[in-house]
Amino acid sequence: MRALAARLPFYYGWVVLAALCCVGFARQGAAVATLSIFVEPLTREFGWSRTALSGAVSLGGVLAALLAPAIGPLLDRRGSRLVLCSAVLVNGVVLILLSLTPSLLVFYVLFCIARMNWAGPFDLGIYGAVSNWFVARRAQAASLAVLAQMAGLVTMPLVVQYAIGHGGWRGAWVALGLLTLAVGFVPVWLFVARRPEDMGLAPDGVSFGKEASGKAAIPEPAFSRAQAIRTPAFWLLLAYTVLVYPAQAGVSLHQASHFVERGIDPGTAATIVSVFSFMSGAGTLASGFLARRLSLRIVLALIAGMMCAGALLMSRVAVPADGFVAAGIFGFGIGGVLTLLPVAWADYFGRANFGAIRGIALSAQVLAQATGPLIAGVLRDLTGSYRAALYGFAALAFLGASVALAARRPRLRGDDR
Repeated sequence: MRALAARLPFYYGWVVLAALCCVGFARQGAAVATLSIFVEPLTREFGWSRTALSGAVSLGGVLAALLAPAIGPLLDRRGSRLVLCSAVLVNGVVLILLSLTPSLLVFYVLFCIARMNWAGPFDLGIYGAVSNWFVARRAQAASLAVLAQMAGLVTMPLVVQYAIGHGGWRGAWVALGLLTLAVGFVPVWLFVARRPEDMGLAPDGVSFGKEASGKAAIPEPAFSRAQAIRTPAFWLLLAYTVLVYPAQAGVSLHQASHFVERGIDPGTAATIVSVFSFMSGAGTLASGFLARRLSLRIVLALIAGMMCAGALLMSRVAVPADGFVAAGIFGFGIGGVLTLLPVAWADYFGRANFGAIRGIALSAQVLAQATGPLIAGVLRDLTGSYRAALYGFAALAFLGASVALAARRPRLRGDDR
């Protein structure tokens, strides 16, 4: 890889980013938006409740939360290549095996493994590499990485819907597993390296000591995990995470079922889910542009506000057009959250211990994601609709916007920058 980097007429980090985009696309076979298309056929065949299906997402998140703090320091030492290659191989095999599901117990074992990888190793590996290879261009690079994941979210539900229509839900799991292996493994194995410094390069492809603009670079923050935990910014970003991610996961999993229950046919509901993902991509690009032009905390507050508005509109869906508008607004907000939270952790606390610091934050994130689908499933089973859950998610997003406004960039003690 070092020889290839030396011969290229452009920064090798863009090659790394392209590989990360491939693995981010492949990651989405285990996403809740993809699983949402399986909810109706699995419920119809096995009679499982929405709460039972939601529990698999939640349990996988709990397992990821336990695993993430251990992966973070390993990522700082060894880089993303090993972590991501292992995650792709395991998920590809597990998704194929889900086609053989005979019972809820087997479904739980297999999907929890896939979901654990989705929420832990994939997340840390992708954003750890982005944060190491880019600093001044970090927000833009992160937006491209998330955009590739959104492309996966647009594609995977449509692949599932098509496969279910032509070969049943079992054939759909096989298609997802093969797609994961075909797209995700080889690029990461061949092209991802730990850090630009390991290859004689500087972040962003500029000379050492210079920013992308050519001006003298301001030294990056370099918080240890212990130092980061002692800052108010750490806890405020953590609170923001805990508030917005239940809404993100709860709506993503149950939106298709909600639209069907509101009288929208399943094919149109799947299309709305894809529009939701498409608008998440738009939010990704917009937030990557705004993050270097406005205060990061302001942009975080704005995108949480959009999630609040989208959840409220979704609770009142009556016709397909309502669903497209509500899902588009909510999806735009999610795209911003997925892009900017990893950027915020890296910008606020630096690259040196990103994995260790982000590993703790990711535990909180995946636990928050685990609660959202479960809350929505329980409230739906108790009340007969998703409206109460959507009101709750809107309230959480509103509180998240308020917290974001207080999350100012921290400084190390004795730092005069």
